[in-house]
Amino acid sequence: MHLPLPRPHRDDVRIAVVGLLGGFALWGIGLGMNTGRLLDGAWLLVPLVVMSALELLRRTRPQFAVVVGTLVLVADQFTQGSLATVLMFTDLMYAGVLYGTPAAARRLPVTTGLVTVAATLGFLAWWRQPEAILVGVATGLVSFGPAATGVLVRNHRDRAAEERLRAEQTALLAEMDRAQAVTAERARMARELHDMVANHLSAIAIHSTAALSIDEPATTRTALETIRENSVDGLAEMRRLIGILRDSSGDAEPAAAPTLDGLAALVEQARTNGLDVGLALTGPTLSGPAGGLPAPVELAAYRIVQESLTNALKHASAGRVTVTVERAGERIEVCVTSPYGDRDGPRAPGSGAGLVGMRERTALLGGTFEAGPESDGGGKVWRVRAALPLETPSPEGEPA
Repeated sequence: MHLPLPRPHRDDVRIAVVGLLGGFALWGIGLGMNTGRLLDGAWLLVPLVVMSALELLRRTRPQFAVVVGTLVLVADQFTQGSLATVLMFTDLMYAGVLYGTPAAARRLPVTTGLVTVAATLGFLAWWRQPEAILVGVATGLVSFGPAATGVLVRNHRDRAAEERLRAEQTALLAEMDRAQAVTAERARMARELHDMVANHLSAIAIHSTAALSIDEPATTRTALETIRENSVDGLAEMRRLIGILRDSSGDAEPAAAPTLDGLAALVEQARTNGLDVGLALTGPTLSGPAGGLPAPVELAAYRIVQESLTNALKHASAGRVTVTVERAGERIEVCVTSPYGDRDGPRAPGSGAGLVGMRERTALLGGTFEAGPESDGGGKVWRVRAALPLETPSPEGEPA
């Protein structure tokens, strides 16, 4: 079974036609390159036609075209010779380097260079005349010159292809970085929105349920006051978040981001919402103002306490909730414990996003997080523990 020859490129067809017509024109006006050859007259048309046919293969079968073209050029020396045949051979040599295999592209310039040197020295030894150098120059112009030009063009083409590939890879990496940055920012926004608003909405849901289920004016008024307070605070938090999103300065967090100094107010608000909460701050820099701690660590600790109190408000049974924040060496340890068991009274629905957010905040700082029920003396409690290192590399997608 014979495989069909590949279809020649249209530019190769044009080159072959122009070379063939040019050769016929030179023959028609009687312009030849040699005189007194063995094969005279129209014999020069045979190498001309074969060489033009090889031009059709200059791009698809370059190595074959160079080998056969060399033989045809040698045969052309036994005729009057045609300039068109020689020019088409130089094009085949150029195409052999440009379109051939990498090995052929390396081999052809070396081979033609050696042939040029050998022809020069050989004719000098044979003729012993300075004119022999002209033979070497002609050989170099026909063989080594096109091969060297092909090397230069091929190297330039390969470098251009490498630069295009590098540019495409850079653009792809930039797009991946952009997508990751968008995903990280959306996750941060989701955590902020949940942590800031969920506490107020949970209190509103529980107290509105109590107001609807208990037909006592005093209880209803207290519930409505709590609902109004949480509505105003939730609206303020939403405005702060909107301010962050609209801020074009590039700051990931506003200057007034929550810190550990605000834990007392947070606990007091939880007591207003009906929780029995105790707060303990221990360790250096925590017994007084919490200044000097990294801002991301303070924010994460504050949000973990805030979300833990929100979960206790929604799910904990009656009893005391304890909040402990301690600096132990080079880390901040947060522990929130609440009664675990069946709950009497209204319960707000939960989605589990709070635990996911707390775990993400801790992981971004390189800390450890665990939450779940544990046995504690006379009963079960739900305990949240988080250890936040004070010296951590700035996580990608989070403010440093």
